[in-house]
Amino acid sequence: MASLADSFLADLDELSDNEGYPEEDNAEAAGMEEDGDDDMPDLESLNYDDLDSVSKLQKTQRYNDIMQKVEDALQKGTDFSNQGSILEEDPEYQLIVDCNALSVDIENEIIIIHNFIRDKYRLKFPELESLVHHPIDYARVVKKIGNEMDLTLVDLEGLLPSAIIMVVSVTASTTSGKPLSEENLEKTVEACDRALTLDAAKKKVLDFVESRMGYIAPNLSAIVGSAVASKLMGTAGGLGALAKMPACNVQLLGAKRKNLAGFSTATSQFRVGYLEHTEVFQSTPPALRTRACRLIAAKSTLAARIDSIRGDPTGKAGRNLLEEIRKKIEKWQEPPPAKLPKPLPVPDSEPKKKRGGRRLRKMKERYAQTDMMKLANRMQFGIPEESSLGDGLGEGYGMLGQAGSGKLRVSAGQSKLAAKVAKKFKEKSYGSSGATSGLTSSLAFTPVQGIELSNPQAQGNPLGGGTQSTYFSETGTFSKIRRTQ
Repeated sequence: MASLADSFLADLDELSDNEGYPEEDNAEAAGMEEDGDDDMPDLESLNYDDLDSVSKLQKTQRYNDIMQKVEDALQKGTDFSNQGSILEEDPEYQLIVDCNALSVDIENEIIIIHNFIRDKYRLKFPELESLVHHPIDYARVVKKIGNEMDLTLVDLEGLLPSAIIMVVSVTASTTSGKPLSEENLEKTVEACDRALTLDAAKKKVLDFVESRMGYIAPNLSAIVGSAVASKLMGTAGGLGALAKMPACNVQLLGAKRKNLAGFSTATSQFRVGYLEHTEVFQSTPPALRTRACRLIAAKSTLAARIDSIRGDPTGKAGRNLLEEIRKKIEKWQEPPPAKLPKPLPVPDSEPKKKRGGRRLRKMKERYAQTDMMKLANRMQFGIPEESSLGDGLGEGYGMLGQAGSGKLRVSAGQSKLAAKVAKKFKEKSYGSSGATSGLTSSLAFTPVQGIELSNPQAQGNPLGGGTQSTYFSETGTFSKIRRTQ
């Protein structure tokens, strides 16, 4: 064991000698750990009991300045005196960009406060967070209920739907929670008031942005509406950034990834962002919403580019694009045109230019319909036809076999062309000298008699014809052998 320990120590010494700057690496690691320790209180501040350490947005100078400018602008009204100036240099446009960024910060702050309220009120009513999901509705219900254990004494009408109110009341009667202490209840109610204040500030910011969208982006607002236009601008980072963005990315602005919990994505709806809240999209049938969303995104991008260069301050181009979108969607919903009956072509009574001939007659006769097929294709009135499988099943035979013979076979007569060809061949064979080819002759030279007459056909087939030509000779006879004793 001692030798093994010595070898480990030797390996450690070699590693320490080969490393370049281990002290600096350790120092960097220590620095990273110190930075991580500095950041940890910010992450863990969400669980602190102090509300001021959780929510810090309302005490910032940026929040107060923007809200003061928004209130002054809403009281002053809309000023269109500097419409011809450059849009990026307009102070009101800069205020709109700041408001869009502030609205995102307010949403994040509301979520943080919502987590604080849930952690505090979970001791009193742990099932409420699974019944009421919206942060603002949850804050209103918590503020309304307070420390009351019997929810029949609490009027929640107007805060939640009637079905949800009934479920909350039934669940509260069987909950395992206990009343909160005075200190925790006071902190919870204060957090609810702060969340409601932030929500009111957010609505005021959005109202200001929507009221100015008719001046900042009139064409875009004409297509998607002021509220959706302000959200698109805020997410994209301004009107100029929105104008430079392709239509396929505009379609996904504001889209949230859906958690399907392991189920298939085949039945899930396609991803749509803020364009889902437009009037045109909502009025489109579900089967056409994918195409409609792409069309709205494309036209919205064109409208944003027009607004970025102040091309049409009146918004007429946006209204024309909106009308074009509606016409296309209506065109998609039209049924296909009915098929008109196609009339038969005019019969051609003029003589054909194509000549007839022997080859054409042979082709017609080769593919002509036989008498057997003519009978099979006809049926006699009042008499059932015979079929291959019986009882009218299988292939029908028509009038075959119904002439009284009881047979299905029909004697096929020889065609005129075949008879003519056979007759012509017979005349040719009789009129010839019997030679089968031009190289054969009836004269033969033999060493015994010299020149003699011979039969070329017999030489061509020395064994003769017939079925017995391969076994017996046609000229030979059977010989009788006498038995010898």
